[in-house]
Amino acid sequence: MRNSAFSTLKPPVLQRLEKEGFLEASPIQELAIPAILSGENVLLIAPTGTGKTLAAILPVLDRLIEARAEGKSRGISVLYVTPLRALNRDLLRRLEEMGNDLDIKIQVRHGDTPISARSRQAKSPPDVMITTPETLQAILIGKRMKEHLRSVRWVVVDEVHELATDERGVQLSFALERLLELTGVEFQRIGLSATIGEPERIGQFLVGSGRRVTVLRSDETRGLQISVRSVHPSSGDQ
Repeated sequence: MRNSAFSTLKPPVLQRLEKEGFLEASPIQELAIPAILSGENVLLIAPTGTGKTLAAILPVLDRLIEARAEGKSRGISVLYVTPLRALNRDLLRRLEEMGNDLDIKIQVRHGDTPISARSRQAKSPPDVMITTPETLQAILIGKRMKEHLRSVRWVVVDEVHELATDERGVQLSFALERLLELTGVEFQRIGLSATIGEPERIGQFLVGSGRRVTVLRSDETRGLQISVRSVHPSSGDQ
């Protein structure tokens, strides 16, 4: 890991990677980890199975560990939004053990979440909440859970290209703007997408008007073609 982007992560995160046998970062991880650690809003574009999820979540958990050490982590710090409940459950299965090793509580909240689990979350919120656009909207109008969202500093949107092209994308955009009003700070936004034809448009959907997003693309099916682009707001957006 000496010359890998993994080497920039904190020892607890590295130990977890070694435990799972991840010794070298994939191309999209090499691009994403430094950018996310530096606080940039990013859109990650890569084929399925190339490590996009870890590319996004590893540096976020790394920064969460740092925030916790500085006493800045209270309530829900990370929102991970996916378009489907099935994706939520799959993601939880993949990340829950990692969270346990790092003493980071990761939980799911969607329409099928039992009332008993919702009550527990209201009393003791997770550090990372995996949810859907619809459930995020519902949480934003609830008294107790809404208060827990004030501490959100990172938002990851999976399959962002799917949300950007239907009415649920509008719903998510409104939810993120309401979240911004609630937190009072510019939280970091990270989008994950399969290969798409209009990355700039998807990137601007992710971050909203007047904000910068860096597009990181890795096409590992063609012998590694990598491009990095920063999308700046147009003069009309400022």
